[in-house]
Amino acid sequence: SKMTVKAVKMPCTSANVYTKVPDGGWGWTVAFAFFVVEALTYGILKSFGVFFNDLMESFDETNSRISWIISICVFVQTFTAPLSTVLSNRFGHRLVVMAGGLLISTGMVIASFARTVVDMYVTIGIISGLGYCLSFLPTVTILSQYFDKRRSLVTAVASTGECFAVFSFAPAITALKEQIGWRYSLLSVGVLQLGITVCGSLLRPIIIKEQEEVKAQPPEESTETKYMLENEQTCTSIESIDSGVEITTSPSNVPGKTKAEPKSEEPKQHGQIPVENNSTPPEPKNKLLDFSVMRDYSFICYAFFGLFATLGFFAPSLYIIPLSLSLGIGKDHSAYILSAMAIAEVFGRIFAGWVLNKKPIRKIYIELICVILLSVALFAFPFASEFWGLMTCSVYFGFMLGTVAGTHIPLLAEDDVVGIEKMSSAAGVYVFIQSFAGLAGPPMSGVLVDTTKNYSSAFYSCAAGMVLGAVFLALVRPCKTGLCHHQQQRAEESTAGTTAELPDDFIDMDIGKAENSGKGSDSV
Repeated sequence: SKMTVKAVKMPCTSANVYTKVPDGGWGWTVAFAFFVVEALTYGILKSFGVFFNDLMESFDETNSRISWIISICVFVQTFTAPLSTVLSNRFGHRLVVMAGGLLISTGMVIASFARTVVDMYVTIGIISGLGYCLSFLPTVTILSQYFDKRRSLVTAVASTGECFAVFSFAPAITALKEQIGWRYSLLSVGVLQLGITVCGSLLRPIIIKEQEEVKAQPPEESTETKYMLENEQTCTSIESIDSGVEITTSPSNVPGKTKAEPKSEEPKQHGQIPVENNSTPPEPKNKLLDFSVMRDYSFICYAFFGLFATLGFFAPSLYIIPLSLSLGIGKDHSAYILSAMAIAEVFGRIFAGWVLNKKPIRKIYIELICVILLSVALFAFPFASEFWGLMTCSVYFGFMLGTVAGTHIPLLAEDDVVGIEKMSSAAGVYVFIQSFAGLAGPPMSGVLVDTTKNYSSAFYSCAAGMVLGAVFLALVRPCKTGLCHHQQQRAEESTAGTTAELPDDFIDMDIGKAENSGKGSDSV
């Protein structure tokens, strides 16, 4: 029952082979890599609001046009999620993440020399956006494979990297801009993001072979026990015609056949042999992207939840500083508000991971409660009129955002949605569906701000999307064990019952008829 590792010599190049999910081991290194990747991907995206006013002044553009930078970036990041899944299944998570880190850094460095907002669309939006996809999704996927019982807690704690990044990057970039300007500050961020390639090199693949050691023991005892099994089989085969007497009644070559014959018989009884175990793993490798999850109603509802909930993920972090400036709050205090939101998000992620790690709990319902409370937080922002009111709303929003943002993708591995076996493909399709909301969310909020001349309207649109997401999330569990499944089961049971009863009745009737006809012939 103990976990063992086989043929692991090189620290970062070879694959880890376990007999069961380790719930630790090299998984802690992968968790640290995910922490840093979160900080250098989503942490930078959420801190990008620091450059918002500088870009509007430098390019002389409106809120909606500047919002398209992050909008295109988020859209490319999520729209290319299936591509990330295919590349990870084909070339491995390590190479894909390292390539993504190079793309992110390249896009940010080139963006620091941009002359128009269109240049930012291409560099940050497309180039860096593709890099974000190739870096984030494979990392969270392989982290889920290293943990089972601690998956929710470890993923939640590791995902706090973006929170610490926002907490530290927002004031640091603000201070750096005053010294060297926003262009060199953006250049420094791009160079810093090269650290993603180092994290990608730590993502060692994992292989689970549960049945190999159990099968390695029987051949040692096969010298005596298998002779007894064959003797019993020969005794029974004398009475049965189609039991294969030629195989069991050949004692001259028994030592050579006892190693081959039980392997051909065990799959009929146990179905666990090394031949079959080695033949099953290539099947998922051939399926680079499994779209069969789209036939699962629970996954469809969960995907719509992600679609509408994405509207409330990015816009508040983008507009919290412009909102605070419009209320007369200074730049330094505005950066503190964003940092306080990040700190609260850390505690929210840890709290969600701790709660979801409890045994007797339905995780999908806890997620639903957190989404509802997050909607309330978004509705509370427009009512803030001073620094402390906005700080309170930001702390509350950050905490609830942490409970949702750190768990909504790992929850795909739960049986209520798709399960761990289809998590890789489900994550790609799920994030792909999110891309449409990521594309429309920030520009829609920007249009509302330009129309109403009030930043509060952006938070209303985010809250409306989060409420719709809560509705679809509430339908996930009923779709998994809903009326449709009960009706199908009842129909199958009724058909199975009728087919099972009819042959017995017909046999009895045929036997009765045969006996009557036999008696009639004897009497004649």
